[in-house]
Amino acid sequence: MSLVYSTDQGRLCPQCEQPIKACICRKTTAKPAGDGVVRLQRQTQGRGGKAVTVITGLPLAAPALKELAKALKQRCGCGGSVKDGTIEIQGDFRAQLKPELEARGYTVKISGG
Repeated sequence: MSLVYSTDQGRLCPQCEQPIKACICRKTTAKPAGDGVVRLQRQTQGRGGKAVTVITGLPLAAPALKELAKALKQRCGCGGSVKDGTIEIQGDFRAQLKPELEARGYTVKISGG
């Protein structure tokens, strides 16, 4: 059993037993590759009817995913976020994002309606 809390340092990572802010194991873990296809999907569910482009299937670690999200948001001129290994771009930008991701070497499919 490993230590998960210390009164001196606060919460500790269960794998590396470092403080959560200084954890090294979570920064280096990559997402599983899956089938190697990046999917672009338009969603409106739960967003008050506003469209969001969701990008899934990217085999990147969290820091690289944030960098890519920043570049894609700048390309589209809109906002967005990174949640649970997916990138959400505000608006329907599937047609603009597909060539951009293909230029970066990904196999891209537009999925959903």
